Amino acid sequence: TILLILGFLSTLAVIALIAVAVTQNKPLPKNIKYGIVLDAGSSHTNLYVYEWPAEKENDTGVVKQVEVCKVEGPGISGYSHATEEAGPSLAKCLQRAKEVIPSAQHKETPVYLGATAGMRLLRLQNESAADKVLSSVENTLRLAPFSFQGARIITGQEEGAYGWITINYLLGNFKQVSGWKKLLHSLKSLSETSGALDLGGASTQITFVSKELSSESPENQLYFRLYGKDYQVYTHSFLCYGKDQALQQKLAMDLQATWIDFYFQTMKSSSLLDPCFHQGYQRTVNISDFFKNPCTSDKKKQLPFNELYIEGEGNYQKCRENIQKLFNKTNCPYSSCSFNGIYLPPLQGDFGAFSAFYFVMNFLNLTSEPNPLALHTVTSTIESFCGRPWQEVKTEYHDIKEKYLSEYCFSGAYILSLLENGYEFTENNWQMIHFLGKIGSSDAGWTLGYMLNLTNMIPAEEPAGPPLSHGSYVGLMVLCSLVLVSVLLFAWLLFHKPKCLQKGIV
Repeated sequence: TILLILGFLSTLAVIALIAVAVTQNKPLPKNIKYGIVLDAGSSHTNLYVYEWPAEKENDTGVVKQVEVCKVEGPGISGYSHATEEAGPSLAKCLQRAKEVIPSAQHKETPVYLGATAGMRLLRLQNESAADKVLSSVENTLRLAPFSFQGARIITGQEEGAYGWITINYLLGNFKQVSGWKKLLHSLKSLSETSGALDLGGASTQITFVSKELSSESPENQLYFRLYGKDYQVYTHSFLCYGKDQALQQKLAMDLQATWIDFYFQTMKSSSLLDPCFHQGYQRTVNISDFFKNPCTSDKKKQLPFNELYIEGEGNYQKCRENIQKLFNKTNCPYSSCSFNGIYLPPLQGDFGAFSAFYFVMNFLNLTSEPNPLALHTVTSTIESFCGRPWQEVKTEYHDIKEKYLSEYCFSGAYILSLLENGYEFTENNWQMIHFLGKIGSSDAGWTLGYMLNLTNMIPAEEPAGPPLSHGSYVGLMVLCSLVLVSVLLFAWLLFHKPKCLQKGIV
């Protein structure tokens, strides 16, 4: 009878202990927070909506993209002649954000706008127009029901750094460890991060951690302390080397090299055979608009005609030769360089290539994962595409806007030239490059890293937290309780032997 009573009471005590532990440590209901970032690029603007559970703000990978809205029309830099229209162009996407985010949370949702190389070029060309565009955008964002946090032109270095933060955050490379796990983690080598390769319309960025990073070019170095770990990062942004501006530069060089021949052909107009466009393709370029761009203004010539007629030739090898002239490899004042005399340490680790790198290579079916294609396969595929007649390409891809479709040959050849000739990727390390459109549900790009940085959601130091997870804690409580009860029963039986046991011993 006594044993039954003790067993019953012990069971009740264990149940009560478990109930208290579970109740005390039960996670609170999810409190979702939201953030909005507008990427005002050179060719268009995208609005991104992110969400995350408030109680896990500093965990790696908890922030996810829940909406992306492409703004109709050009990028905001395209409104330089009608600056008052820049802000209102964002209205439809802001309305979409209002529908996605619960109305009760509108006021506490931060909204940021970061303008990239298109606006950097406009500021160089016409600072007054750039200021007016930003003012129009700011007025529209202030009228939205969200918490406006600023609209500004970010630097190329920032763009590279935030892209690097984004992909490493989404890939889970920023490990946070605590308690007994910290000892195990300290026995391992520093966790690897991925480099970031970003290609836009007007600029391109390369960012990565290098163990051989030299101090000879401090302007290309950034330092981060994330989750208690230090990162020394190399980054550089090449303005005018985005795919659209690179094409403009190439055409300007071609025009500059042959303008004397044009003069003798006609006093009114002329045509240019371009190997980077498909055979049979034609395009007309207005000369007066062509040299207004800061990327081509230094190549300006007084030409005897107002319009340039471009005719496609579809010759990949000649196209590569022409593009290669954009990369000046003759002068390097450092131990190693990429091009144009810019310091570049030895390439290290894997690289995530996103934005236009991904869009172009994905169109060409060259984004194979998890086993990236060999460089020679990529080259032959682009060469074959460039050699196809324009009418054939146009018929097959009739649903793609003609301007974009016509430039895929150049863009593919340019990407190979940039990566091979510019950054010196080779057949041996080409497969270090992974072309990324999305990581999980989020687009690869600089916007998430921008928001994470401005909202301080990646702490410099490891955030304080319990050494054990909720499940581990409850499990240990149960185990300890069972052990305690077993010890008590054993002790009682040892010192107060029941008669049945005593008879058995006799």
